[in-house]
Amino acid sequence: MTEERTAPTVVESDVIVVGAGPGGSATAKWLADRGLNVSLLEKSAFPRDKVCGDGLTPRATKQLIRLGVDVSTDAGWVHNIGLRTYAGRTEPFEFLWPELASFPNYGLTRKRGDFDEMLARLAVKAGATLYEETNASEPILDAASDRIVGVRAKDGREFRAPIVVAADGNSSRIALAMGLEKNKLRPMGVAARAYFRSPSADSDFIESCLELWDGEPGASNLLPGYAWMFPLGDGLINVGLGTVNSTATSQKMNVRKQLQTWLHGSTPRQWGLSPENQVGEIGSAALPMSFNRKPAYTRGLVLVGDSAGMVSPFNGEGIPYAMEAAEMAADAIADAHGRGFGSRAAEKALTGYRSRLEAEWGGYYRLGQVFVALIERPEVMRLCTRYGLPRPTLMKFTMKLLAHLYDTTDGDWMDKTITAMTKVVPSA
Repeated sequence: MTEERTAPTVVESDVIVVGAGPGGSATAKWLADRGLNVSLLEKSAFPRDKVCGDGLTPRATKQLIRLGVDVSTDAGWVHNIGLRTYAGRTEPFEFLWPELASFPNYGLTRKRGDFDEMLARLAVKAGATLYEETNASEPILDAASDRIVGVRAKDGREFRAPIVVAADGNSSRIALAMGLEKNKLRPMGVAARAYFRSPSADSDFIESCLELWDGEPGASNLLPGYAWMFPLGDGLINVGLGTVNSTATSQKMNVRKQLQTWLHGSTPRQWGLSPENQVGEIGSAALPMSFNRKPAYTRGLVLVGDSAGMVSPFNGEGIPYAMEAAEMAADAIADAHGRGFGSRAAEKALTGYRSRLEAEWGGYYRLGQVFVALIERPEVMRLCTRYGLPRPTLMKFTMKLLAHLYDTTDGDWMDKTITAMTKVVPSA
């Protein structure tokens, strides 16, 4: 007697998006807006948490507004007016988010569990179909063309489409199975965070500390990176730190232990942190930077967000780039759909996504690689914190560069200088 096998469930769509983080959900939303049939796969069930600083600069705020998100305080968002930075002296430097044509002049904070689910539901409202608890374990390849034509879930279901978007994070199982390895010579960051109850929860600023000592403050080495405090407005703050190395092969630090060391010995007193006020455990995550996995399009596979290493090497920010790439990817995919998936014209549209990414961020990320290589040297970090902070003009220029907040046309001299710098260096 032979055992009967049930054929796997097959779901057909125009595009599959793997991963319902900010990049994946934004991609699904933009594609659905353009009339495509989208399957959005999420391995967990909402609500679910992610290790993140929970802080969004004006760059990310702009993308949420473009997506049609209500970013008002009535909708649960906490607004901030700038960045307050501590280093080298008692008084901090306050950097107000600049008045620019390209970006709003305020940032936002919101816990990632709530934020991610909100974006996923926004994609569903636009017409995408969300499949929660659907872990895409491997790509389905066409034997003749070697193109990806779908993904197989761990439970046996098959999702098929001519285009697959991998927005499945740093490890990106789908990209790896397609032969796309990470470039270990690109910068790699690592971050840890914890939640605290604090009187700073209602601050109008997000805050950072540039002095990360690997031992006793003032008597040890300064680490490349910074610590942060992001107010969440409900009595809670997100406190964490991130550090970076110029190559992924040099990641040796225990970042959770480093956060504990910093919390116990170096935190700004005004943040009001103490062990009894900690809420929950410390979490940590990797930060893939500077396009550390390429190409962003190949053989029917589009990479968005951390799967392509889109985190900024300057400040460890990834969400705005994931959401910006989402719209660029949707433009290219919708164009390819109109030209006819599989045609030469469609492939031209899809490879245009790669070129657009390079044009937008390639020079900026290359400058970031130089920046990381410099700040890895403790003597450079010491000079920066000691002599940079007291100089407001230099700090404003530096903050515009680090936050990637400048007008590329019709800006002030700082904007024009940074724009020129990004254009004269080769793309990352």
